[in-house]
Amino acid sequence: MMAPLPNQEEELTPGTFLRGLWEENPVFVMLLGMCPVLAVTNSTLNALAMGLATTFVLVCSSALVSLLRHLIPKQVRIATYIVIIATFVTIVDHVIQAISLDLYNALGAFIQLIVANCIILGRAEAYAAKNRLATTLVNSLGMGAGFTIALLSLGTVREILGSGTLLGYPLFGEHFQTWVVMILPPGGFFVLGAWLLLFSWLQQRRARRITEGEEIRVRGS
Repeated sequence: MMAPLPNQEEELTPGTFLRGLWEENPVFVMLLGMCPVLAVTNSTLNALAMGLATTFVLVCSSALVSLLRHLIPKQVRIATYIVIIATFVTIVDHVIQAISLDLYNALGAFIQLIVANCIILGRAEAYAAKNRLATTLVNSLGMGAGFTIALLSLGTVREILGSGTLLGYPLFGEHFQTWVVMILPPGGFFVLGAWLLLFSWLQQRRARRITEGEEIRVRGS
């Protein structure tokens, strides 16, 4: 499904949600939000918490921007979006701190840095400010789910190989030789590169099949 033209509202379809999972995945396709992707994905729990926190901020801020899009002056729209986003980031920051201090310390400053996440500000400016509430909510959920899945893809691989555990539970026994590099910063780059290589191969394979199918139809006609 083609993206809507600038300043043109999008109709609500299944593609409104699904684009964020695959076609416009924030991490594997658009390469946005790389700081938290590489920094906090040394465990599945950290990745899940950051993904859910980002999704909450993305959905709530996009919804509020959509509701107020006709009231926000163009001259101060970016500043207004940042204030809205910062409000929901503050809520998330206090909630995570209240739930688990260990998780809060593990995520560190990256909770506050959600304010500067390109995914959230970009969706507010490019999508929420131009579309109705229902469409914005569905699209934001899709983008948030795509971001969370990407974080989990990295966090799960890094925890299994780097610690031999999944969500803290041992998988391979005491004799498993862990890959310590996977829970260190270079491990994030290695795993991200491997996932990007896989998705690039899948896209090329899909494009090749489409081309071959068109050639077969042309020969048969």
